Amino acid sequence: MDATTAPHHIPPEMSQYGEENHIFEIMQNMLEQLLIHQPKDPILFMINHLQLDNDNVPKIVILGPPASGKTTIAMWLCKHLNSNLLTVENLIAKEFSSLAAAARKHYQINKRVPSMQLVRLIQDRVSEDDCVRRGWILDGIPETREQALMIQTVGITPRHVIVLSAPDTVLIERNLGKRIDPQTGEIYHTTFDWPSESEIQDRLIVPVGISELETAGKLLEYHRNIVRIFPSYPKILKVISADQPCVDVFYQALTYVQTNHRSNAPFTPRVLLCGPMGSGKSLQAALLAQKYSLVNVCCGQLLKEAVADKSKFGEVIQPFFEKDMAEYKLQEGGALGSLPCNAVPGTARMLLPDSLIMKVLSERLNQQDCIQKGWVLHGFPRDLDQALMMDSLGYKPNRVFFLNVPFDSVLERLTLRRTDPITGERYHLMYKPPPTTEIQDRLLQNPKDAEEHVKFKMDLFYRNAAELEEFYGQALTINGDQDPYTVFEYIESGIINPLPQKVP
Repeated sequence: MDATTAPHHIPPEMSQYGEENHIFEIMQNMLEQLLIHQPKDPILFMINHLQLDNDNVPKIVILGPPASGKTTIAMWLCKHLNSNLLTVENLIAKEFSSLAAAARKHYQINKRVPSMQLVRLIQDRVSEDDCVRRGWILDGIPETREQALMIQTVGITPRHVIVLSAPDTVLIERNLGKRIDPQTGEIYHTTFDWPSESEIQDRLIVPVGISELETAGKLLEYHRNIVRIFPSYPKILKVISADQPCVDVFYQALTYVQTNHRSNAPFTPRVLLCGPMGSGKSLQAALLAQKYSLVNVCCGQLLKEAVADKSKFGEVIQPFFEKDMAEYKLQEGGALGSLPCNAVPGTARMLLPDSLIMKVLSERLNQQDCIQKGWVLHGFPRDLDQALMMDSLGYKPNRVFFLNVPFDSVLERLTLRRTDPITGERYHLMYKPPPTTEIQDRLLQNPKDAEEHVKFKMDLFYRNAAELEEFYGQALTINGDQDPYTVFEYIESGIINPLPQKVP
């Protein structure tokens, strides 16, 4: 493209299609595989690679010292992810393989497999159909930096590496109580995990090499090697404490392997903030807009601006506003300008047709700044019908957050708000009280902040929230009842990091 004609007006459908279908990641993965395998026919190789459709299958390495529980965690992950467990034992046990037979013979004599043989066994195994389709989990491999580099050299690249860690004293004590079921390979413990069935108890055996002296020697060798393995897996390695219940270790490991690593793909945030009135949507939207140069799209503010500008939509919206605003002025002497952006007259918002609101919103989201910079939307949609309408018109947020705030906290935030009718200054009787009694005596409460109205709006939101959360299946729920900058950090993390995979 001719750079002199920049900036180019790229249709929003292009970037949206690229993000939804992970085009950048597909191209990046293909390029990596091309450089690793260097096929004679790159086109045919790329066609075959795309047909495999296995870029997201598990490719996991689990490391840890003796008695850290790595085999148990690896087995549980295999069952949960429907993947394949690769251990030294099952690699050398492969039938009808001269390579496995040679490795098995060497293992029986020396209790270890030469690195070259081990890597070739792994290479053969991961190329088999079940590993290609369902991925693999390496248990306790690599043991040394040499093995790690050899595995990388043949093009085997894990997506996640987990290292379990625990104090040596805990590991030695834990190892002394280890027992193995020779039929299933399941590992039990005399203190922490003893089987209830007497039949299993009777056949358990004490594994060799678990004495205190032998365990201490293995731990010394492990610590010497693991510090040299760490640099081989930058950005994909996570250390998890194994000195906690096994179930907790498993869920931490599962959460990590379901997490996508941050991508270099171009990303235009389209953020939707949902929550009841008083949950802090407006503040969080302003913080996001300020830090990431997003367009802050407040639906209520758009409607007010349309009326104030006397636009074609504003003239249609005006009659819906007049009755509500007349009542407000009669009760409190207020003015439209004194309302916060999301406090569009309640009755008017409820009477306005969804199609009209959507036309005003579409006009704003179609502007070039929204397309190029991205946007953060709040105040719409409020129910499933509005969400479906927005989706059908192609306005699909790629990050959705629900701010969850208890009812009592919302009441405290809203019902104590006051406005000075002379200066327009806003106060809060608890968090920002007026400086003098003279100002306090003239403060007015917005009718929308009355307890009855707040209860009504909260009830209305939560009546529709379940359907909205189900519609936006990848939405993240955040505790909004904490410091606003802490809430912002959680939202920010959800935007800059990829969404977690949802594995049933």
